[in-house]
Amino acid sequence: MRRVLYFIVVVAFLDTFVQLPIITPYSLSLGASHMLTGAIVAVYSLTNMMGNVVGGHWIDRFGRKRMLLVGMIGVAITLCFYPLAQTGIQLFVIRFIHGLSGGILIPAAFAYIGDLTDQKSRGKTMAFTGASIGIAAIVGPAIGGIMAARASYTTVFLLIAGLFVITIVLLLIFIEESFTSSERNKVQLKHFVPLLKHPLILQASLAAFALMVSNGTLAFALPLKVDDLGLTSQTTGILLSIFGIVALIVFLTPLNKVYDRFPSLQLILTGIIFIGISLVVISFLTSYWLSVVSMIVYGFGFALIFPSMNQIVAEASSKVDRGKAYGIFYAFFSLGVVAGSSISGFVSDVLGYPFIASAIIMLSIGGILYIISKKNQ
Repeated sequence: MRRVLYFIVVVAFLDTFVQLPIITPYSLSLGASHMLTGAIVAVYSLTNMMGNVVGGHWIDRFGRKRMLLVGMIGVAITLCFYPLAQTGIQLFVIRFIHGLSGGILIPAAFAYIGDLTDQKSRGKTMAFTGASIGIAAIVGPAIGGIMAARASYTTVFLLIAGLFVITIVLLLIFIEESFTSSERNKVQLKHFVPLLKHPLILQASLAAFALMVSNGTLAFALPLKVDDLGLTSQTTGILLSIFGIVALIVFLTPLNKVYDRFPSLQLILTGIIFIGISLVVISFLTSYWLSVVSMIVYGFGFALIFPSMNQIVAEASSKVDRGKAYGIFYAFFSLGVVAGSSISGFVSDVLGYPFIASAIIMLSIGGILYIISKKNQ
């Protein structure tokens, strides 16, 4: 059952990563202005954040399997509407609905995984979920770009819709509900308030925000830096793949034992320092090989942070409120995606040092996490 859940995580994130290289050109091909194209790209993350929070309560109230099924069916249907869009406004509406449907999926999947694992093996389990996301991040953009170039945008959307149909069948056959009806009767909307105040949930959410700000900075500013070095856009893809491969190595090899041997917050703070150093080095890059080293360091930092913050959420929540806890957590995740590229663009225009700004944000949040931990010891 757990393997099917890993596959669900891969497909859910493929839905996001496959569209990265194609959604902008597809919007422009429909006659959308640059401003509307930016809104089309951004609205998915914004409504995804809404889906995270609202869906989090529904996941606790109606059960993991039911809401996972609702989210998958919603995404599969929405994907089929992409090829039917005739204008930029229609595509905007489709992306709006897509973000809401997709926002339910990830909190539901992680709440499921949290229910099925005990504390001793939770770190390694979260490493495997990180590996699932890493696979989607490496394979997704390549599939989207190649299929759009060799076939059409329509082929890409229908392929992912087909994958969701297969996943729905697997869910119905192999996945059993982990949250009983008697437990669901205890769920109340007011449980959101103590979760928002919970120091561990707050720490994990801030870590997620910081991590995705750094990721958004890479997505926006790394191509510009590579261009300044006189290298091709292919180099950008190689560098991003390097950090993903390094993270996968940590997730899938005996190195993943670190998640069960060391405290999660300690791993997060160490990862933040690694990423902060990497971003500073990237800002002053002068050679290709130095950029490779910096991405290796970034990948290792990413690998330390991602499973650890998911593990914190699982341990800080119970079955009664785990859906809401992951909803809050992934809302900060989505907010970081939006903030990362936006802040980088602003800083790049005003100061010209987006990587330094991102490093300062990372290290500042690391300091806040340390203060919170000391205050609550």
